Amino acid sequence: MELFQDRADAGAQLAERLRDAHDPVILALPRGGVAVAVPIARRLGAVLDVLVTRKIGYPPTPELGVGAVAEGGEPVFDPLLLRRLGMTPEDVADVVEEERWELARRVRAYRGDRPLPPVEGREVIVVDDGLATGGTARAALRAVATMKPGKVTLAVPVGARETVQSMLEEADEVVVLRTPLDFRAVGQWYERFDQLSDADVLHLLGRD
Repeated sequence: MELFQDRADAGAQLAERLRDAHDPVILALPRGGVAVAVPIARRLGAVLDVLVTRKIGYPPTPELGVGAVAEGGEPVFDPLLLRRLGMTPEDVADVVEEERWELARRVRAYRGDRPLPPVEGREVIVVDDGLATGGTARAALRAVATMKPGKVTLAVPVGARETVQSMLEEADEVVVLRTPLDFRAVGQWYERFDQLSDADVLHLLGRD
C-alpha cells in the first residue's frame, strides 16, 4: 500500500474526497492533525481552528491510554480496558485533572482568549493524522456533538479498520483513505512523520 509522503500530502488527498462539503468549519486535533487540515482548509476555503484533546494515560504506564478528554467535553473512557486493568474512572481522577490543566495550557497557546468558531447548525469536519485506538477522536467528536452542529464528519488519512468502523457511531460520516489489514501505528503509513511542536502548530495556523 502506497505511503503518504507527509501530512501535507495526506491532507491534499483527503481534500479531494471532501470537496463537496458545504461551507464547513474544520477542527484539527493538534498536533499532527493540524498539518493534515491546512491543505484541506485551503482547498475548501474553510474556517480552520484547533480542537485540543489530551490522552488519559494508565498511571503505571502513561503511554497506554485508558481514555481522553477534549476541550468543552467530558472525559471519555475505554470501559473494557479499564475493566481489564481492574480500574474505575475514579482511579485516574488525578490524571484527568493533570490533563485538563495541560489541555487549558495548549488552548491558550494556540488560540489565546479567542473561543472556538461557532459551529451550531454548520457542517464540521474533525481532522487528525490517523486513527489507532481512536480515543482522542472519540472524545473530540463527543465534545463537538454538544455544540449542536448540523453535520459532523471525521476525516483521517489512515486508520485501523475496527477503529474506523467504531467511529461510525460517533460521526455522521467517516472519510478515510486507507484501512490497511496490517495496521500497527499511524506513523508507519507516512514516509515522513516528524514530531511537531507547539511552535509548528502556530506556524501552520499563521499565528506565529
